[in-house]
Amino acid sequence: MQHFKTLSSYLEYLELPRPEHPMFSMYSAMGKGFLPCPKESSPPITNDCYSISFKKFIQGELTYGRTRYDFSNGALFFLAPRQVLQWNSDAVFEQKGFSINFHEDFLKGTELAHQIKKYGFFSYSANEALHLSPKEEKQIELIIENIDLEYQNNPDSFSKDIIVSHLSTLLKYAQRFYERQFINRQELSTNLLEQFNHQLEEYFDSGRLQHEGIPSIEVIADKLSISQRYLSDTLKRETGKTTTEHLHLYLVDEAKNILLDPNKTVSEVAYELGFEYPTYFSRLFKKKEGISPTAYREKYRMN
Repeated sequence: MQHFKTLSSYLEYLELPRPEHPMFSMYSAMGKGFLPCPKESSPPITNDCYSISFKKFIQGELTYGRTRYDFSNGALFFLAPRQVLQWNSDAVFEQKGFSINFHEDFLKGTELAHQIKKYGFFSYSANEALHLSPKEEKQIELIIENIDLEYQNNPDSFSKDIIVSHLSTLLKYAQRFYERQFINRQELSTNLLEQFNHQLEEYFDSGRLQHEGIPSIEVIADKLSISQRYLSDTLKRETGKTTTEHLHLYLVDEAKNILLDPNKTVSEVAYELGFEYPTYFSRLFKKKEGISPTAYREKYRMN
């Protein structure tokens, strides 16, 4: 797989104009004009850059999880360094909007270098893009105008700090708008928990647990056709619990049923549930239930 260590080499591969700055580039056509067209298709590649782009989908089909989404409004896409990129010529986007690409080293020495890693949407996939309302689109456009103005000016000692400040504002708005998107899709988010538990049931019933161990969140997210980070953020937003916590609750509930079999030891129950170490199972059970598996079994016998 080809990897691009510099912004210039990455943009050259995309067949886009050279950047004005060795570690930061911007192409904007929010009002008039058109964005430069990158190459039509590419095999899997990686790079050391962050990308933020805003485009309108006009041909082909994208989905939101397993649900089709109305792309009449624009969508913001976020990509982090070393994520695998691949595209073909099937999907067509309107060549208006903007595209920002910057090397991760561009943020070195700034507060944003630490903050940007906390934004989960850089790990979302394309079908979980941020869909903007016309009002939100206008707010983003104002920020982009300020970044573009600074980018086109002759650089001085203030240029980087000003651009980074605007980038920080852009990402904060994106976080706010994603929260809105979560709320607007509350029904889908609720169904997501049902689908999550359904995938766990299928995994347990298939017998894979005994051979492959406890399923990873990545495996479950892949079955749901969404990214691991998006699954966790959505469930956290709607239920207050992460995917790992929901997985643990499911395992403990299964354990309660198996512990009722007096012929099985606690260690056998742990192994049956895919735990490599029975002590870890016991600690998890006690953390969730307040008593040990042995105490739970004794309590049930007393009743």
